[in-house]
Amino acid sequence: MNFLEERIVKDGIVKEGNVLKVDSFLNHQMDIELFDQMGAEFKKRFADRPINKILTIEASGIGIACVVAQHFGVPVVFAKKSKSINIEGEMYTAEVESFTHKCKNQVIVAKKFLSGEDHVLIIDDFLANGCALQGLIQIVKSAGGTVEGIGIAIEKGFQTGGTVIRNLGYRLESLAIVDGMDASTGEITFREQ
Repeated sequence: MNFLEERIVKDGIVKEGNVLKVDSFLNHQMDIELFDQMGAEFKKRFADRPINKILTIEASGIGIACVVAQHFGVPVVFAKKSKSINIEGEMYTAEVESFTHKCKNQVIVAKKFLSGEDHVLIIDDFLANGCALQGLIQIVKSAGGTVEGIGIAIEKGFQTGGTVIRNLGYRLESLAIVDGMDASTGEITFREQ
């Protein structure tokens, strides 16, 4: 069992409806030392790639992406879920559906922050159905950039997202892959990696 799986077992809570609550350390309250371990692990896994930019989606992926970016020494760009008055100029857009929030969002990235010169590592906290990742991939493609890889903290291996993304030919590295959860016992089964 790796460091993230151990933390999920210790502090994660399994809820009905295939929901894994990790808000005490990952996506509400954030354990920065854990994030630093995750950043080091992603750096090790993608060390062979010429990454010059990290891309994520607001909000829960931002903290992890920032720490990962420190390990690579590159900037982070995050796709916004709504246009605000301080976003100006042309934008790349994609529609994404959220498993957690059960809604669709138009996500946007200002064109000035992504280009054909960029070699992008996409980072996110969770992978369920893969809709957010497909939207981020679409944005990188629209910019003419290269998706060098995708790093996920927790993948729900019993949902379709991981299979879809891997079948599209992308290198996907998940630090923990949950193959099953039982809300009545709180038991979590991880995939051997």
